Parts: sequence; C-alpha cells; structure tokens
Amino acid sequence: MTVINYLSGYIKWLCIPLLPVAAFYLWIFTLLGVTVHYPKQAREELNYIWNVQHRIYKGEMKPGGGAFDTGFLFPDDDFFMMFDWWSTKGNGQHCVSIKPKWPNTDIYLNADGSVNVSKGSGTDIDRLSKCPRS
Repeated sequence: MTVINYLSGYIKWLCIPLLPVAAFYLWIFTLLGVTVHYPKQAREELNYIWNVQHRIYKGEMKPGGGAFDTGFLFPDDDFFMMFDWWSTKGNGQHCVSIKPKWPNTDIYLNADGSVNVSKGSGTDIDRLSKCPRS
C-alpha cells in the first residue's frame, strides 16, 4: 500500500463529519428567508408568533434583536407566511402576511414596533400585506 492510497482513504473518512455542515449551509442558502429587524432605540420587548403554513412557533425580540424564519424550497400557490407581534406591555398587536422572495425578505420595525415603511428603510414593502382576520 502506497502512502497516497493510505492518505486518500483517510481523507474520505475525515469528510464524513463535514456532511452535516455542508447540508446545513445548503439548506440556509437555498430556502426563502424572512428577517425581522428591531432597532436598538426601542424600549419594549416584543413577543411574536411565526406561522409558516404547517409550522408555528413563538418567540421574543429584545431591542436591537430580530427574528428569522425560512419558507419552503418550492412553495405552491397555497403557501403562506404570517408574522404576528405585540408589545409585552400590551400596546397594540401587529400582523403581516408575507410572500417571501429569494434569497431573503427584510422587515424593519420602528422603535414603537410598527413596520417601517418610509422610503429607504430597507423593508420589502412589496412583499407584505395585511393579515386575513377570521
């Protein structure tokens, strides 16, 4: 057995632990993503609920923080993504329905917790609409 044959077999075994890392990066870069940005100037913590078709979860955003979620690789016509949020002090509830674009859709919030729709804010306004209420 030559040294080259020995090293090539050894390198194959070293690559196996890298497969999950490669799969993670492939997943991150191929799925549609939505990022919500909450400014540092805000004073209240926000609670939120992501609703991405069959996946729902809750979280919290502190001033200067944010939230992120991904959609599906090939969304169909029934695909939906909604983001509900409210202040922990109960100063109003907000909700947007999102049609994400690849690779990422950005939503910037004002210090009061509303969506920043001013020109140059960075919010992808064309991808947002009001949530349907039942």
